Formats: sequence, C-alpha cells, structure tokens
Amino acid sequence: MSSRLVLAMSLETPHVGQRALYPLGMTGIPVYNVNNNCATGSTALFLANQLVSSGTSDCVLALGFEKMQKGSLAATFSDRANPVQPHVEAMMSLRELEASPMAAQLFGNAGREHMDKYGTKPEHFAKIAWKNHKHSVNNPCSQFQDEYSMEQISGAPMVHQPLTKLQCCPTSDGGAAALVVSEEFVRQRGLES
Repeated sequence: MSSRLVLAMSLETPHVGQRALYPLGMTGIPVYNVNNNCATGSTALFLANQLVSSGTSDCVLALGFEKMQKGSLAATFSDRANPVQPHVEAMMSLRELEASPMAAQLFGNAGREHMDKYGTKPEHFAKIAWKNHKHSVNNPCSQFQDEYSMEQISGAPMVHQPLTKLQCCPTSDGGAAALVVSEEFVRQRGLES
C-alpha cells in the first residue's frame, strides 16, 4: 500500500499542494488538491477516509491552509468563470438575488429550502450556532470564545433569512491537518494507545 496526501484549498490556485510540499522532499507521493468552498476541509478528510477505507492507501494526510482576503468573500479571479456560478444560477431559479453576501445567500437559501421541504424552524438553525458558540469557550484556539443565549443568537442582526450574524462564520485565515491511517498501519508501528 502507499501513502497519499489530500490537500484542501478553498480559494488558491491549482497545484498549490505540489508547490507547497515538493520542496520539503515529498516527491513520489500522490497529491490531490480539492476545492469545495466552506466544505473543503471536510471534503479532504472524507477523501482521506475513503482512500484508507478502500484499502488504496494505508496512511493519508489531509492538509489544508488558506490566506483569505478581507471582508465578505468575493470573486477571486476575473479571467474565468466563478466555480460557484452554477449554484448561484440554480439558487436564482428559486429565489431572487438579494443584497446580502453571496455565501450567506447560498447557505441561507439552502436553509429556507430545508424549511419548506421538512418543516425545519429558524430556531433549529439557531441551536446549531448556540452549540458551536458553547464549545468555543473551551477551545483556546477558537477565533471567538463567547457564549451566547438562544435569544441573543436569534435576535442578532439578520444577514440572510434565516441566518443571523451570530450564525455566520467570519472570514479568517486558517490551517489544519489530520492523519488518517489503517488499523494495520497502527499495529505495524506499535502506535496503539
């Protein structure tokens, strides 16, 4: 079996994984660059798990890093179509384009569709933010470490229905890595706890 690397990059240019890692001597290891906007990190982790679960690889590093522009997300490149454009067009076939940030419209309208289809209520979405803020107070690396009540979250300024400011992520730089390995890999190296 072989080792592989899944690199998560949201708004960077192609081949960033190769450019970042080859100078470190990681040649010969396949590198997969993934881009899935706000789900890029979870996509890289999913792919790493798939590679190990399928037996294709016994050790996969899911690595991501990003340097963001200031403010709300905007188009990065003017020389090509925005990769999210088909999603925007599909959204616009159901709802009118509004003045709120595009990411908030995409996620907010996905929430509205869920509400229409399944009867989800705005307080269900607020509970997710409440849980996330509650966890942040115990995370010294959290960008914000403030706990908010359900009333504060629901009463915060509306960004795009049903999402309030306290339900939306701030633009921020970041990086993370996760090593996904097979049980055999762990046993062969005596890494059991």
